[in-house]
Amino acid sequence: MSSCDYDQFTEWVYRKTGIDLRKYKRPQMERRLTALYSKRGFANFRAYFQAIENDEQLFAEFLDRITINVSEFFRNPGRWEVISKKVLPELLRSRRKLKIWSAACSTGEEPYTIAMIMKQFLPLKEIQILATDLDVNALETAKKGIYHRRSLQSIPSPMFHEFFREIDTQTYEISPELKRAVIFRKHNLLEDPFGEDFDLIVCRNVIIYFTEEAKADLYRKFAGALRQGGILFVGSTEQIFNPGEYGLKSYDTFMYQKT
Repeated sequence: MSSCDYDQFTEWVYRKTGIDLRKYKRPQMERRLTALYSKRGFANFRAYFQAIENDEQLFAEFLDRITINVSEFFRNPGRWEVISKKVLPELLRSRRKLKIWSAACSTGEEPYTIAMIMKQFLPLKEIQILATDLDVNALETAKKGIYHRRSLQSIPSPMFHEFFREIDTQTYEISPELKRAVIFRKHNLLEDPFGEDFDLIVCRNVIIYFTEEAKADLYRKFAGALRQGGILFVGSTEQIFNPGEYGLKSYDTFMYQKT
């Protein structure tokens, strides 16, 4: 396989979807997609693209592979304790209604986690969290709010009993009240405009897959989307070593505050 095959593929994908694979780290993405098309019996990127052009199931599988849908409730519980005990109380001192964005939310575990924590401070009817992702299939899963028990292991017991009902021994559904606290929308972090005046933006475990140039652009855009004093919460492998370049300062581990 020549490198120009992959380059041509990225051009085709961008024209079809608006997703710019050139902003993802090339070695990892190229390996991932080569393994995928080989598994499906295609010889090269050209043949694979022709197939996903005409097969909705293959196209959905392709989108799922490039959008890393791995999540669980209260992932890294210690960080969520900081959100609960430090971040939210400080933010709520200056305004009662917080503007919160869960970016690259995958199948919804993260924004629902935020909503459960927010319920400690406000009634659910006063909570509204924006949750976005590129993958429409992941968003549909999130809206349904039905999860396998393996993703629920870190939920504190009182919250689990308050917000989940058992469907069967392996599957649970989130309460309608909690679902209504989260609004899900499709959004491409690399291409679409950002909102503004957010108090808290959570974007974890996706920035690591982008090129350094794309990362820097995202940090600038996230900083621009925060109000002064707002917090950006990133993943455990996504430490920002030069936050001052983006108008941010270190606030806590993997959390940055707009200056």
